[in-house]
Amino acid sequence: MMGTMERLLSALENENRGGESVLGSIKIAVLPIVKVFTMCFLGLLMASKYVNILPASGRRLLNGLVFSLLLPCLIFSQLGQAVTLQKMLDWWFIPMNVVLSSISGSVIGFIVASIVRPPYPFFKFTIIHIGIGNIGNVPLVLIGALCRDPNNPFGDSLKCSTDGTAYISFGQWVGAIILYTYVFNMLAPPPEGTFDIDHERLPLKNSTPKSDGPPEEAPLIAQEEEEENNLAGSSNSGKSKIKLILALIYDKLKLKQILQPPIIASILAMTLGAVPFLKKLILTPDAPLFFFTDSCMILGEAMIPCILLALGGNLIDGPGSSKLGFRTTAAIVFARLVLVPPVGLGIVMLADKLGFLPPNDKMFRFVLLLQHSMPTSVLSGAVANLRGCGREAAAVLFWVHIFAVISMAGWIVLYLSILF
Repeated sequence: MMGTMERLLSALENENRGGESVLGSIKIAVLPIVKVFTMCFLGLLMASKYVNILPASGRRLLNGLVFSLLLPCLIFSQLGQAVTLQKMLDWWFIPMNVVLSSISGSVIGFIVASIVRPPYPFFKFTIIHIGIGNIGNVPLVLIGALCRDPNNPFGDSLKCSTDGTAYISFGQWVGAIILYTYVFNMLAPPPEGTFDIDHERLPLKNSTPKSDGPPEEAPLIAQEEEEENNLAGSSNSGKSKIKLILALIYDKLKLKQILQPPIIASILAMTLGAVPFLKKLILTPDAPLFFFTDSCMILGEAMIPCILLALGGNLIDGPGSSKLGFRTTAAIVFARLVLVPPVGLGIVMLADKLGFLPPNDKMFRFVLLLQHSMPTSVLSGAVANLRGCGREAAAVLFWVHIFAVISMAGWIVLYLSILF
């Protein structure tokens, strides 16, 4: 009899512990999301007409500061300290996961766009805003908020933050290449030369492109013509043909657009981290030039609050006067937040079964899963603005980030329950 009572009490105790574990997982998943969107709300409040401390010009300056200085400093300090040549070989699946995420998301986007039939000319726009997720900024913020909690399931807060930031940063250079090549070309204006088309008139199949591009493209065209003229003049002045060819390759591949400060910081961090002598010279705590890395760490800590304030402020424009319509906007939000993550979960689990992932590294798997579960990339909205459809991109970004509060919390709970 006493033995039966002991077994019953033991079972009840284990059940209570299991309930606490579930509640703990929900808390760990939800609190970072709540912190993120609390700071976004403060940015939204600062940008509102009632406060107006963070107007459009101020947000542009803040965005420029984040992407030109603070984010590169964070990537350089965290990725450089964590990476080695062996780890780069072990982490090969991270950039591959970014590519697979873009491919699978684009396939889902094509299927959804074929079913929903968005208004002309937003078919490719719909595919891109479903297929391209935020693989850098939002995951960095979530990892920072999650690791800051001493009760996080990944252990030591410092190691959790360093490893998570290194994994995320290691995939950003691939994301930038995809963004400034694939996304840039997919969001090209229609043959009419502009996205501002009267929907009551169907476009003619034999319509020819207009000679005048949209306002966003005119400076680029003029700049390309000016650069070609300069190159021709330089060749006439006696510069070598090799320099001319390299300059043309540089221009045609749009390397200036691809080599953004975060990408340069990632390449520099991987180069220094892979060479033991250079790493001991700059990146280790006892290095003679560690003051530079330490300065980057201090600046990098300011990235998260600044980017969240800027993101919240950018959402002040809200849905705007989007031409997408409710059906297309809802389809993009639903597909990006609900349909894409399960496919990503299948990709990561298959890669784990095939032995492509480092054994017993739960943070590695968690970051891979996050890459499939994020809202639409903010940088794709910047490219859309450049191509002449920024108003519609702002509407999508507004709604997808609003509903991401619920979706990301749910997916993180699921991922933690699978990993632990």
